[in-house]
Amino acid sequence: MTTAHPLPPEIDGLGARNPRQLLLALLGEQLDLGIDIPLRAGVYIDVLGDAGIAGPTARAGLDRMVLRGFLTRGRVGREVEYGLTDHARDVLREAAERVHSPHPFSPQGLGWTLVTFSVPEGQRTLRHRLRAALTWEGFAPVRDGLWVAPGEVDLAGALEPLRDELPAQCVVAFRARDLPEFPLAPSVRGAWDLDALRDDHDRFLAAWDDPDVLAASVPPLSALTMLVSDWLALLRADPRLPAEFMDADWPAPRSIDAYRARRSELIDPARDVLTRLAGR
Repeated sequence: MTTAHPLPPEIDGLGARNPRQLLLALLGEQLDLGIDIPLRAGVYIDVLGDAGIAGPTARAGLDRMVLRGFLTRGRVGREVEYGLTDHARDVLREAAERVHSPHPFSPQGLGWTLVTFSVPEGQRTLRHRLRAALTWEGFAPVRDGLWVAPGEVDLAGALEPLRDELPAQCVVAFRARDLPEFPLAPSVRGAWDLDALRDDHDRFLAAWDDPDVLAASVPPLSALTMLVSDWLALLRADPRLPAEFMDADWPAPRSIDAYRARRSELIDPARDVLTRLAGR
């Protein structure tokens, strides 16, 4: 049984990491590196073990992804192996656009995108997934039933995975700009907790801004998986608000620089490890 390896304090600054998000990060890197073949369960379990996740937890996460149609599961001799489904490839490629965006914390376009929705009480899981999809795109509720995101959000693309489940006409959306006499600015701090968001960036920087972090005793593929997982969490938290809403010392540019620097240092050794584990 694989146990979780204790992490050195240099990269443990963000606390307990979500096993599902670590798996998504690892699968995304696997696809990005062109290793789109089923891999042995032990590969995923060992990589996540070095990222602080115990073997049973990692295996349970893999099995849940099979149940959700994200992974396939098969046997080769006595080994269990997992492969990506077409749905997983679509999701991971869409996420990669944001992960590798040259301006990941800037709004796309001007103005605001407004959304209202009504999902029946009996479909709470669907409602939760809809809210999660909106949150990933930078939306927040500014009034009862009214969600707002900066810029011109591709809402159709964001909700594509839910399209077959959403009741007809349950989502209504608009493009808008706020009027000078009734600006949105006073509502921004209430809708998006900017102090908490600054803390998210500061924690990311505390874990990854120091180049000596790579001297820590964590294998490169596990370190890359943690880096991308933490980056995904930061992207999910940051709504891409326009620069005029932020303080002059807003930490997002430093977060971008730190992520790119650490990824550049880790990607080649991580690719070598994953290629060897895949038997290529």
